[in-house]
Amino acid sequence: MTTKSQNFQRAGFFRRLAAMVYDLLVAVAVAMVAAMLMLITMLLLVENDVLPMQGYNSFSELFQHSPLYQHILQAWVGIWVTGFFLWFWRNGGQTIGMRAWRLRIFSTTEQPFGYGRAMLRLLCSLGGLGTLLVLFDIKHKQSLQDRLAGTEIVYLSKEANHHAAWKDIQD
Repeated sequence: MTTKSQNFQRAGFFRRLAAMVYDLLVAVAVAMVAAMLMLITMLLLVENDVLPMQGYNSFSELFQHSPLYQHILQAWVGIWVTGFFLWFWRNGGQTIGMRAWRLRIFSTTEQPFGYGRAMLRLLCSLGGLGTLLVLFDIKHKQSLQDRLAGTEIVYLSKEANHHAAWKDIQD
């Protein structure tokens, strides 16, 4: 552990799982809002003849039969959900679920935890499956994404979980 996180224990599997469920609910909400905004934008562009109707009678019919529009929507939603995790991890080391369960990411290397390492961590998590490694790594309690990105997830005290206390433990 680094000196910044040595006063805290690494988080166990079930606490991480609880935070992941909480974050899943928030990520679904982010995805729904992002999708709604893109669909409204596309609808307005179609209704104002900026985008063609391609012979369909309604926007919903056009959208159902257009792989391009569907892929644009999926990419847009993916960018927003990815951005949710990257921004929270990079700016404070906690997502909303992690904050609720008093978990925080720390770097185990001297390199600062930037967006590149946060993206590596997200990709290596394999949609959360990488966390299963914590069940087998009883001694170190590190997930696949922690090992590959050079991070650790620690369980904070109530006092350390407040943003005001972070000046003493900032990365």
